[in-house]
Amino acid sequence: MGFGVEGLFVWSKTMKKVCFFMFLLCLNAASFLVSAESQTCPADLGGKCSDSDEWQGEFFPGIPQIKYEGPSSKNPLAYRWYNAEEEILGKKMKEWFRFSVAFWHTFRGTGGDPFGAATKYWPWEDGTNSVSMAKRRMRANFEFLKKLGVDWWCFHDRDIAPDGNTLEGSKIRPLWGTAQLFLHPRYMHGGATSSEVGVYAYAAAQVKKAMEVTHYLGGENYVFWGGREGYQTLLNTDMERELDHMARFFESAVAYKKKIGFNGTLLIEPKPQEPTKHQYDWDAATAANFLRKYGLINEFKLNIECNHATLSGHTCHHELETARINGLLGNIDANTGDAQTGWDTDQFLTDLGEATMVMMSVIKNGGIAPGGFNFDAKLRRESTDVEDLFIAHISGMDTVARGLRNAAKILEDGRLSELVGKRYSSWDSELGKQIEEGKADFEYLEKKAKEFGEPKVPSAKQELAEMIFQSAM
Repeated sequence: MGFGVEGLFVWSKTMKKVCFFMFLLCLNAASFLVSAESQTCPADLGGKCSDSDEWQGEFFPGIPQIKYEGPSSKNPLAYRWYNAEEEILGKKMKEWFRFSVAFWHTFRGTGGDPFGAATKYWPWEDGTNSVSMAKRRMRANFEFLKKLGVDWWCFHDRDIAPDGNTLEGSKIRPLWGTAQLFLHPRYMHGGATSSEVGVYAYAAAQVKKAMEVTHYLGGENYVFWGGREGYQTLLNTDMERELDHMARFFESAVAYKKKIGFNGTLLIEPKPQEPTKHQYDWDAATAANFLRKYGLINEFKLNIECNHATLSGHTCHHELETARINGLLGNIDANTGDAQTGWDTDQFLTDLGEATMVMMSVIKNGGIAPGGFNFDAKLRRESTDVEDLFIAHISGMDTVARGLRNAAKILEDGRLSELVGKRYSSWDSELGKQIEEGKADFEYLEKKAKEFGEPKVPSAKQELAEMIFQSAM
């Protein structure tokens, strides 16, 4: 379906809920949405898809409320390491994580990839993009969240079409929302960085509406992901002008956020490439430099995605630390990639070592609220059972929960901190303090170097550091 730009500016107070719903319904269907082919009305609805919007049955009848059963449990539908109410380092586990489910992967993903068609046909889908289907899908989402014991979810504006009555007042609310500015042909050259001023205006109008929707639903953050904000070649690109335009775009977003009273955090999600060859928010350091250059450093934080970190040639730990020491760590998209696959595979994070390092950064940061851990991850193409949706999220939640336990153990043990402190102990000397305080110029340092003679350089003890780290696994 098409959708005129004029429609973006309609937001009558008397028609607030209707406009919200119709806005989302009329958005262009993404290529990864559930295919209308090969799908039928689910048996639970008695074949009455056309008037099934009031149906209130259970979408996951064979799945119980997921509970904590401890490390010895062999139940795939139970938590072994994530115990929501347990306190670790002064916070409940649920407060450390603030887990969120990505609506676009969990409820709009089909299993399709660059080389194959859809493999997933969930029983509640009827193959339509109707109002009743959208409402039914959203109820399935809320049932999933409740059974999983998760309080937040995230969405792209073009993923959902719920009605206001379903969402208003719910304790389950969006961790963040975002506008999808990369699929439609109008965004082939980008949105905020497009060479066409009309596309820039359209993108601004779409972000305006998506921010209103996020605010209306009680969202706590808003994310900008610039999938096409970049270039394919500099031969036909005015990079300086495009970066200036992107800065103006973000300035307008900040101004509108304040105008509507949205108190959520604005987040930028770095990624090096894909689909664009080079994206302007390549990694955390690049994004931080951009924000400083344009005077936006105090208005934004970063949403670090682990798979994007590895695509940019870094580890997730590196990107989290870069964001943290710049005061920009705002949210984590908890996923991972595959070193043998050349694209962003969005797999659930199940590597315990990586999860432990992630949590070391989160602990140093004092947590990430109002951000959280969003599972921007999808089932593998070959995993097609409804049960797999739960198993995947349980596994991801247990992995980072175990990572938190390990990170706390390393911190309380103290040996790794002691090793690092000892390595930099020379900086605790009088000279070290003078340098760090900016009180030692080159002439003074030359004098001290002559006094010291050839410095003795101790071992970094990398293997010992790795041994201490591994002992906590």
